[in-house]
Amino acid sequence: MQAKAVARTVRIAPRKVRLVVDLIRGKQIGEAVAILNHTPRSASPVVEKVLKSAAANAEHNYDMDINNLVITEAYVNEGPTLKRFRPRAMGRASAINKRTSHITIVVSEKKEG
Repeated sequence: MQAKAVARTVRIAPRKVRLVVDLIRGKQIGEAVAILNHTPRSASPVVEKVLKSAAANAEHNYDMDINNLVITEAYVNEGPTLKRFRPRAMGRASAINKRTSHITIVVSEKKEG
C-alpha cells in the first residue's frame, strides 16, 4: 500500500528542489525529517511539509504505522513558468523565467524481515 502527497506550483526552481529531494529518497520518515531540518536550503521547509503530508495521508487514510514508513518515490517535475522581463541598456529587454515545481513524495510501509 502506498500513500502520496503532491505540492503543485511551488515557486522554487525544480533544479534547486531536486538537490534537496535527492537527499531523502529511500530514507525512513524520521531520518528524512532530521536531514531536512539540518539542510540550509530554501526548498527544505517545502519538501518537509510535503513529506509530513504524505505520512499523515498514510496514517489517516490507510492505517499504516508511521514508524515503519519509507520514502519509496520522491520526484520533482517542472510546473508552469512565469515569464517576466527586465529592462536592459539601450532600450532592450531581457527575459526572466520564474520557474515553478510540482513536488511528489510517495511513502509505503517497510517490509519486515
